[in-house]
Amino acid sequence: MHTGRRYTPFEFFTWTLRDTLLLLAIAAVPTILYEVLGWHFLALPWQPIALLGTALAFVVGFKNNASYGRIWEARQIYGSIINDSRSFAYTLRDAAGGKNNEIVKRMFNRHFAWLTALRFQLRESRSWENMKRRSNQNFLTGRYTIPEWGSKLEEELKNYLTADELNYVLSKKNRATQLIALQSEQLAALRNDGTLNDFQWKELQNGIIKFTDDQGKAERIKNFPYPRNFASVTTYLMFAFVLLLPFGLLKEYQKMGDGTFLEGYTVWFNVIFSGVVAWVFHVLDTIGESAVNPFEGSANDIPITQISRMIEIDMRDMLDEKELPEPITAKNNILM
Repeated sequence: MHTGRRYTPFEFFTWTLRDTLLLLAIAAVPTILYEVLGWHFLALPWQPIALLGTALAFVVGFKNNASYGRIWEARQIYGSIINDSRSFAYTLRDAAGGKNNEIVKRMFNRHFAWLTALRFQLRESRSWENMKRRSNQNFLTGRYTIPEWGSKLEEELKNYLTADELNYVLSKKNRATQLIALQSEQLAALRNDGTLNDFQWKELQNGIIKFTDDQGKAERIKNFPYPRNFASVTTYLMFAFVLLLPFGLLKEYQKMGDGTFLEGYTVWFNVIFSGVVAWVFHVLDTIGESAVNPFEGSANDIPITQISRMIEIDMRDMLDEKELPEPITAKNNILM
């Protein structure tokens, strides 16, 4: 998540540099053919292209609105995880034996393991995600790192689980789900031995159910992409508009200099201004695409690593632990 007031012009320039150069090259080709080689038949009427641009604006706007909805829902999910974790923690602490109880500490650690397993699962790559695009990779390099890509889940879980629990969890496909199941099993054991009464067990079990709901909602966003039919239509319309735009503006820019000292030269403005217009549409579409997968690890994603660390600090503080983990801070205004 970008934590600055805005992206700097340099950051934006760096992120879009390759695409900008490509758009300028696309605009330059028909201009050169028209002016240098005299292929005046290449000039197209601008009205149909304007209609295409109008349709594209609606489609891009729809996509960006849907992308914002996905990233906002993802933030709400992790906001719920924060609140549910805190309420589960102090309810468990006070009902199951207090701050120094070993079972309470073990269940706290198991919750930290669940947060860890969940964020690792959400950072796994999907075929429709965008972090493998060269522009995103170039922007990432030297600015920030994705912690889940630089470490192994097994090593992270060793900090929270016993050897038996670690081996059991790693043998499962969905590690986060099995960690929640272990918590439920522990609560059942506490109820059976009389540590928890029925009311306390029910309250804590409801907390487990909320975590299951939160995980399922996050997995739904992770595993269900923005519908490919809408994404494909946007791509094809963008491709057609970018290619046709400089052809539709050739005559307009050539006429602009008539009767002035720029007569015969203003047609070259087509390269710049066609490139700018195409850049605006393309960047708006790219912004929507960069936000449509809110867990993939881009600079615009939900900072699930930082949120997980914050929850761990809060819960350890509830046990009056003195050595708390260091909070995760932004690097170059990027928070993961």
